[in-house]
Amino acid sequence: MNTNANTAPSETRTLGHFIGGSLCQGASGRSGPLFNPATGQVSARVSFASRTETDAAVAAAREALAGWAQTPPLRRARVMFRFKALLDEHIDGLAKLITSEHGKVLSDARGEVTRGMEVVEFACGIPHLLKGEFSDNVGRGIDCWSLRQPVGVCVGIAPFNFPAMVPMWMFPIALACGNTFVLKPSEKDPSCALKLAELLAEAGLPPGVFNVLNGDRESVDALITHEDVAAVSFVGSTPIAQHIYETAARHGKRVQALGGAKNHMVVMPDAEPSLAAQALMGAAYGSAGERCMAISVAVAVGDAGDRLVEALKPMIAALKIGAGTTDDVEMGPLVTREHRERVRSYIDLGVQEGAKMVVDGRQHKLSGEQGFYLGPTLFDGVEPHMRIYKEEIFGPVLIIVRAPNLSSALKLVNEHEFGNGTSIFTSSGDAARTFVHEVQAGMVGVNVPIPVPMAFHSFGGWKRSLFGDLHVHGSDGVRFYTRLKTVTSRWPSGMRGGSEYVLPTMK
Repeated sequence: MNTNANTAPSETRTLGHFIGGSLCQGASGRSGPLFNPATGQVSARVSFASRTETDAAVAAAREALAGWAQTPPLRRARVMFRFKALLDEHIDGLAKLITSEHGKVLSDARGEVTRGMEVVEFACGIPHLLKGEFSDNVGRGIDCWSLRQPVGVCVGIAPFNFPAMVPMWMFPIALACGNTFVLKPSEKDPSCALKLAELLAEAGLPPGVFNVLNGDRESVDALITHEDVAAVSFVGSTPIAQHIYETAARHGKRVQALGGAKNHMVVMPDAEPSLAAQALMGAAYGSAGERCMAISVAVAVGDAGDRLVEALKPMIAALKIGAGTTDDVEMGPLVTREHRERVRSYIDLGVQEGAKMVVDGRQHKLSGEQGFYLGPTLFDGVEPHMRIYKEEIFGPVLIIVRAPNLSSALKLVNEHEFGNGTSIFTSSGDAARTFVHEVQAGMVGVNVPIPVPMAFHSFGGWKRSLFGDLHVHGSDGVRFYTRLKTVTSRWPSGMRGGSEYVLPTMK
């Protein structure tokens, strides 16, 4: 609980849970504050679930599982179609909820909902996606075929930076595949998850198929070790991702856990400096840098560095910062006071480590505002041994590292512990092709600063950016939320001879 919080009003609403098809108040007596990041004021409180409430959410999902799993995929898809239509109607309201609790600007919040809706659209095609394979006459009178069936009760644990999009990377595919779901949203911005639950119910989803459980680490640990949970999906920082992966896997769960990132953008000497700088502005400072796909390192190759810095400085000076509800604002506040101070401490550290401060975001002052604001920071001359290079800052801090050639730039990217996303800006097809084939990262952009795949492809990194074998959404999402069953069948008319004591073979 935040002991530094501004005093809350005497009458503060408290958010509970969504269990068994309806909203319910928390009964644990434990809760935490919700802030409006633009003002710094407490806007509400959120209940933290007890073990009893966690058991109730999982029990509701377990009880609904048999009926939902037996529902034909086409009917499950029709629920997703209705849900998508409701999302279209409520996109502005959902965006306002996100902005009010996370702080990102409204246009970015609308974009987040849109990217989540694309996964819902993908899930609408589940009758096709679940089609198996069939082989006729693998042996005399013997046929073989495969089918995919749901894994059971699934859990999704979502981060604060995308309260709509990341949950919708998970549950639409899980539900369409016939599973039931318990979502544990971030305690920093849970309102969007509760609204999504209401829209799913309105779309015709049966009670208990989708549940929202608010809470803290106690709730997370209870969910990932629960005997009735079959699969766990998580997106967040690497230490927590590793804990969830190891703990849940040790308890027999199927796990996909997406961790941290330090995304590099390699800028070649033949790249147009203004275009590369424009791309960096949005990729580094959009959503105040609170994106797992944010570009936080620019690797300037050859003589690209000086031109890039000169192009960036006036753009940073012109960046419009303020409350996300204002249409012309380009960057809002950070999510909490504690997170802002953590990011500020990294800026202090960069100065101590000897990096060259080009723009100091600590000097930013927004007249009349008491929110969790921090201006954009730009460091140059950063070296690979510095902590500001090695560690994920998750704020509006962009660092520039110099490299003499493409080979050296690739070495920097490939030797970093994270391998989430990366990009290259160049006009050379040869350089781009070399980069794409040799870079050690899960998502790669060529003249695209934030290479987030569309919903029908899969999202995920390499190295310590991903724990588990399968990425989220796309074909990997379908594989994660289903189990493969292969059937070999022979009917009496095909049986010949007596007992056989060898494995079946083609004859």
